[in-house]
Amino acid sequence: MVATSEDHQILKWNLLTNETSVVVKLQEDIYPIDLHWFPKTVAGKKQALAEIFALTSTDGKFHLLSKTGRIEKSVEAHRGAVLASRWNYDGTALITAGEDGQIKIWSKSGMLRSTLAQQGSPVYSVAWGPDSDRILYTFGRQLVIKPLQPSSKSLQWKAHDGVILKVDWNSVNDLILSGGEDCKYKVWDSYGRPLYSSSPHDYPITSVAWAPDGEVFAMGSFNTLRLCDKTGWSYALEKPNTGSVFSLAWSADGTQLAGACGNGQVIFAHIVEQRWEWKNFEITLTKRRTMQVRNVLNDAVDTLEFRDRVIKASLSHGHLVVATALQCLVYSTKNWNTPLIFDLKEGTVSLILQAERHFLLVDGGGIYVYSYEGRLVSAPKFPGMRTDILNAQTVSLSNDTIAVRDKTDEKVVYLFDAQTGKPIGDGKPLTHKMEVMEIALDQCGASKDRKIALIDKNNDLYLTSVRRLGREQSMHKIGSMVHTMAWNDSANILCGIQDNQFTVWYYPSAVFVDKDLLPNTLFTKDASEFSSAPHILNYTGTQVTVRRADGSLVYSGVPPYPTMLHEYTASARWEEALHLCRFAKDQALWACLAGMAMANRELNTAETAYAAIREVDKVHGQVQEAEATLLQTGLIYQAIQIHIDLFNWDRALELAVKHKTHVDTVLAHRQKFLQDFGKEETNKRFLQYSEGVEVDWEKIQSKIEMELAKERERAANSSVRSSVASHR
Repeated sequence: MVATSEDHQILKWNLLTNETSVVVKLQEDIYPIDLHWFPKTVAGKKQALAEIFALTSTDGKFHLLSKTGRIEKSVEAHRGAVLASRWNYDGTALITAGEDGQIKIWSKSGMLRSTLAQQGSPVYSVAWGPDSDRILYTFGRQLVIKPLQPSSKSLQWKAHDGVILKVDWNSVNDLILSGGEDCKYKVWDSYGRPLYSSSPHDYPITSVAWAPDGEVFAMGSFNTLRLCDKTGWSYALEKPNTGSVFSLAWSADGTQLAGACGNGQVIFAHIVEQRWEWKNFEITLTKRRTMQVRNVLNDAVDTLEFRDRVIKASLSHGHLVVATALQCLVYSTKNWNTPLIFDLKEGTVSLILQAERHFLLVDGGGIYVYSYEGRLVSAPKFPGMRTDILNAQTVSLSNDTIAVRDKTDEKVVYLFDAQTGKPIGDGKPLTHKMEVMEIALDQCGASKDRKIALIDKNNDLYLTSVRRLGREQSMHKIGSMVHTMAWNDSANILCGIQDNQFTVWYYPSAVFVDKDLLPNTLFTKDASEFSSAPHILNYTGTQVTVRRADGSLVYSGVPPYPTMLHEYTASARWEEALHLCRFAKDQALWACLAGMAMANRELNTAETAYAAIREVDKVHGQVQEAEATLLQTGLIYQAIQIHIDLFNWDRALELAVKHKTHVDTVLAHRQKFLQDFGKEETNKRFLQYSEGVEVDWEKIQSKIEMELAKERERAANSSVRSSVASHR
């Protein structure tokens, strides 16, 4: 850790041994203002120049210094003080901002490339955009985003009611932080839309800094240090007696924070008390190298000790995966004593995702899929892959598939086979018509049926198949104004928050079977309990966990029946599925069953389900085909019976009369139907035939049995079988 101050000294601390030493005593005329280290790694590869840093000073110069403190170069940059300097992400350019209102870009050797902006007031803070192709800077109370392409338009907006003192822009979540003399800190998206504004503090906000992974940020003010979630709410507030915190810096792994303070002190902080929950387990990081596991069912407590500090962890699917500085440890929730341990190649893990069969690690060098036994399964790659900017919204994992949203073209989603790491199908990625903001793969069922849900820049929710098997890619819109979503862990059910309602898509794939069915398969309820800007953390079993904008957790229950219905239909237990729908008396379940039955060509069940939601005509297209096939093969009774089952009485009678058979069967079923509903016969044709035909159920039954026996014989001799007849 390196710090500098008005006493002309540059000091360094070794955080492991707590030793402090003077790197260099600068000349008396250099009063430092800002320092920024050259980026250590780019796409996981260590940089040769990583041992230099840029230092700005009040005399209008910036200096490039080696690790030992030798000034390699001093450059006259601005009139008046150089208030800020920042290297871009790959270290190819340095930007400086001055009291003279100018912003300049320099090569890494200190040659002027261009003057990007000139304005009448000092530029107090500057930041690079995630792809180093845009610059964010302060202009009094305004914020400006300026693209580096000469012809591109700048974006400018009034952000604060006082001068803005500090900004930061995170490359993982693409969000902007600002703090100013109006004593507020704010979070913005990269289009300048406000996402969060704090209440006024007692003193101006003098520093803001994103943690590298973009999940949290720190903010400093007079005697104040605050840790906040990316959505703005505050995790922790410290009141150190240090004066204003002028500058904040995070360690590369995001576990430690240092602050430069007005009274000449440097404060250090460690992130602790992180929590993970899954089913009946609650895990807390109590110290840097210690976790406490609590089973809420029996209050059993286990303590997990680690050799190195914990950097990332994830708890799901019966496993806890912990990444420390050098190792990865995998615990089963059934046994907390013997973790499986393997060494990590690259340093810092920035993301862990879990599926039922394996988990995914992202670090500076790549994406890796490991089994829970610690075996490396695959390591997918694509051109221009930047793993340092991936997060849980832009990567998704299921048992057989990995999906990654591209950064250079946000409309593109790469799909890989999880077992081999190779691109799926013809290798072409999925391309949407709009920028994609969030992706999620469903978690259950066969790989050939894998679906991916995505939310685009317009907040529209789309669903498409991952494995298209030669078919043209078809994107189906299934929702609008969706801000957050999650798949269930045990059935392919999707939940999301749409504008002001909480929606569960019981059977999203209905959109591939019958578009009109989809609206009937939804479960919705008012989402006002989640307040504004909520975020769905997970959907496990029948419980959805939602983080509200104020940081509190809200749990919402979803009925258990859809999960059971998915289970029954997946194993072709159609009778049980029908029983469940009759028991639950829920129109949405009947609609799901109709879609599931149609998808599986289970026409009898589909007929019953469509009848229950009063949409029998949906099956009619299928019925006409089935009738034609049956009549062609001489199965007249079966053709008549289909129409009886669907209550198509007129067509059933018409066929019976035309083929001079089973008129009594049709009349008998019609009479029973009317009796069940306590109604009188009003249909003239039925009145006419019922006078001359006697209904005898025994006779009818034996006639049907004879027909079926004949059919069985014929089926044995002929290969013609109808999917509809199969289950009679």
